[in-house]
Amino acid sequence: MSRMKNVLQTSSLVLLVLLTLPFAIYAINFALGGLRGAMPEPHYIQSNNPVANFSIFSHMAAGAAITVLVPLQLIPSLRLRLPMLHRWSGRLIILAAVVTAIGGLAYISLRGTIGGIPMNIGFSLYGVLVLLTALQTIRYARARRTADHNAWALRFFWLALGSWFYRVHYGLWYLATDGLWSTPQFTGGFDLVQSLAFFLPYLIGAEVYLRIKK
Repeated sequence: MSRMKNVLQTSSLVLLVLLTLPFAIYAINFALGGLRGAMPEPHYIQSNNPVANFSIFSHMAAGAAITVLVPLQLIPSLRLRLPMLHRWSGRLIILAAVVTAIGGLAYISLRGTIGGIPMNIGFSLYGVLVLLTALQTIRYARARRTADHNAWALRFFWLALGSWFYRVHYGLWYLATDGLWSTPQFTGGFDLVQSLAFFLPYLIGAEVYLRIKK
């Protein structure tokens, strides 16, 4: 039973990596183009502020990396058979998470988001939670408090997928409704819900699971 559980978990995580990979490749290429000043055309996230530009493109590149790498951290065979790889890749992921969170928060403070105050609030909360869960995950790992480490790692796992979920939600919504209650300025009803819905329900679900598991 345990072996079957490990096989199913590994298969699910590998599938998740394959699903997120196209998004991650696009985001990294887009971000690197921005960092090199080689974007093909003007984009609404660019500005004349080089600090803001560096912040958002660093945020995108690091965020795309953790989206793909985090699922790999949870593969049972890798954690058990290659503990050193798990530890060092974990440190790399935490560093990328810090860059992601700080870059996004810095950009919001300097320029704000296209969706205005609701999106500013939602995305800022997301950035703070990514930073908090990442630091708590490594804190308890270093303290060798395995249960606490695993709990915070689960929270971080779902938050790390937030950028991908955001785009999946929009893709499914536009496919089903042709963009009902969504505007180019991200001020429609669906856009307002999305300011929190791309991460908060998943985090709440993780909390419920952790409470039931105790």
